[in-house]
Amino acid sequence: MTRATTVRAVLAAAVLLVSVLITLTMSPRLGLDLQGGTRMVLQAKDSDTAKADRESTDRTLEVLRQRIDSLGVAEPTLTRSGEDRIIVELPDVQDPRKAAEVIGRTAQLSFHAVQGPDSGDEGRAEAGPTLPDEQGRALDLGPARLSGAGVKDAAAAFDAQQGAGWTVSLDFHKQAGRDWTRLTGEAACHPVQDDRRRVAIVLDEQIISSPQVSPSVGCNAGLPSGSTQITGSFSADEARELALLIKGGALPLPVEIVEQRTVGPTLGAAAIDASARAALIGAAATALFITVVYRLFGALAAVALAAYGLISYAALVGLGVTLTLPGLAGFVLAIGMAVDANVLVFERAREEHAQHPGRSLRSSLTAGFRGAWSAVADSNVTTLIAAGLLFFLGSGPVKGFGVTLAIGVIASMFSALVIARALTEIAAGSRFVSDYRGVNGIAFPGRVRTWLTRRDIRLMRFPSRWLMVSTALVAVAVLGIVVRGVNLGVEFTGGRLVEYSTSRPVDVERARSALAGAGFGDAEVTTAGAGDISVRTGELDNDGEHALRAALAAEGGTTTKVRDELIGPSLGDELRRNALIALGIAVLVQLAYLAVRFRWTFAVASVGALVHDVIILVGAFAWLGRTVDGIFLAALLTVIGYSVNDSVVVFDRVRELWAKARRVPLATIADRAVLQTVPRTVNTGMGALFILVALAVLGGDSLADFALALLIGICVGTYSSVLTAVPAALVLERSSKAPPPARKRSPGRRSGTKAARRDPLDNGARV
Repeated sequence: MTRATTVRAVLAAAVLLVSVLITLTMSPRLGLDLQGGTRMVLQAKDSDTAKADRESTDRTLEVLRQRIDSLGVAEPTLTRSGEDRIIVELPDVQDPRKAAEVIGRTAQLSFHAVQGPDSGDEGRAEAGPTLPDEQGRALDLGPARLSGAGVKDAAAAFDAQQGAGWTVSLDFHKQAGRDWTRLTGEAACHPVQDDRRRVAIVLDEQIISSPQVSPSVGCNAGLPSGSTQITGSFSADEARELALLIKGGALPLPVEIVEQRTVGPTLGAAAIDASARAALIGAAATALFITVVYRLFGALAAVALAAYGLISYAALVGLGVTLTLPGLAGFVLAIGMAVDANVLVFERAREEHAQHPGRSLRSSLTAGFRGAWSAVADSNVTTLIAAGLLFFLGSGPVKGFGVTLAIGVIASMFSALVIARALTEIAAGSRFVSDYRGVNGIAFPGRVRTWLTRRDIRLMRFPSRWLMVSTALVAVAVLGIVVRGVNLGVEFTGGRLVEYSTSRPVDVERARSALAGAGFGDAEVTTAGAGDISVRTGELDNDGEHALRAALAAEGGTTTKVRDELIGPSLGDELRRNALIALGIAVLVQLAYLAVRFRWTFAVASVGALVHDVIILVGAFAWLGRTVDGIFLAALLTVIGYSVNDSVVVFDRVRELWAKARRVPLATIADRAVLQTVPRTVNTGMGALFILVALAVLGGDSLADFALALLIGICVGTYSSVLTAVPAALVLERSSKAPPPARKRSPGRRSGTKAARRDPLDNGARV
């Protein structure tokens, strides 16, 4: 065993040991869509006294944190997003109505002198608002004398001695206490029962209490801070909520709920179980497939695949990444894509062994790793670009998918280039493996490669014909987009989507009639099985959702909310705009990278095939009537990475062969490159397809559209990387004046001559 192999084996063992320790000692951090709960996105708005900037939004976040802590929610999460948004995650909160009331209320508390009954005189001196009191009588109020920011503490208590019921006692800060004493002292100068002896306490432009100052208080004496009580016939819950709002303080900025998602715990648990089954079955099928194709080396790659799963999971847990439903799907998908590097290496090793039959198995394997490195690096970089765009331009769960995909790419490269290489090099050093050529898996070229070589298929003889086929496919997709339209999800259009589970089956017509009778005639109702109802409406607040659920319960019995998504219209417009920006940037970044790494003709052809894949995938979803939402966007950007990945492998081989035979026509070079890379393309695609079919069949409704989008995208991407990108490059090269690529100098060559082999005992010194 060489020194390099020993280093790889030790490094692999160390990483695996750390991964095992992390897996055994740490638990994954599940997102709300897996553990159940409510996620809200709050938009801070400018007020008369403050601008919605980073600093004021942070102050608002801290006030919200105090309120949520008082609600008793276990492990809530509050983070600022951008300059003026706050993301609130509340695990195990299934009915967000109460939380939304406490979180979203601005609680602009102020204390006013009462100037008397409504006089209708808007030009009175020191005019304040005119508001109805607890009995509905309109009162003229003076300007605010102090605000809720001056309240130091507030507590709800039951006053049994004086029969006042539930009250809220207030304690003010030092200066605010003086203002309170002055305000109540001025009110005490008016006769008992005079409205002007009252002090109005206003919360969110409503008088919540307007008590008379006690007759025992003298003129200009006032009430001290610690002995003030708010009375108002409160119930216990109302008194506690009011104390909570006042104690939490007034929000520096008013906030608006622009997004709200609620997921039931049963849906999350089912998604985890389904994804776990899909991962096990898909990974087992992938491992069996590469073992059959590459025999012993394939079995060792399957072991490295299992190590990849362990390392990737440990990285997610160790870095504290929140694992969302799309992220979980991304983790499962990356298992199938992790075989890509191994397939590239093994196919290249087969070529090297076929070209040099006398070369040892270890030398062929080493040459395979060296020859495949360029394609492995380029293809993984393009996928990392897609993952980065998902993270920076996506929102919510889509970000989690981007992180998971990036970690999966890095872990797959480590498993293939370190773990799999160490295992296969150790095996290649065995005499048994070297002597029995049918065991190792790379001593024979493979049936697909042999059949293709024997037939000598000339696919690129008429490249324009393939471009016409691709153009026809794009035309069919565009026709679907125009005729059927794109069914944008609530995430892009705004509105509310709620899924319910009923104890009694309810058909669509009965559900529509029940909702129409309750005032929801414009609601879109669909069913997804016995007892499962999906309702999509326009703007609908939490009280409206409660009424909607009650209407369904009258028909279906016990009605449980499974999932709830609310997106404000402004956020829907922004997400739709960001989705288009993400696609545009993805195309431009991939074009720039490929132009640097390859010829401009190859880059334009690859990006053309990429756009071809995007249009066909969107058109397919339009024809099928499937929803295009954030999860679809994640799948679409993944397809972009995969499509470019395939194109990179083909063009990398074209560049290599063309540099070796610069006088051979490019069409002939392209034919050879395509035939040599087809086995890799097919074998890699099969690994991903096993996983995706398992996700589509076992993943349930939550992952069905995601898996379907990737299935379509991978099939179309595999086709376009060969039969769209390569013909397009051939057509573009007709007008290109750039010379063929130069042949790379090998380490043993200098100025076109072989370097003389040095005697091991010769130190190279000369006089």
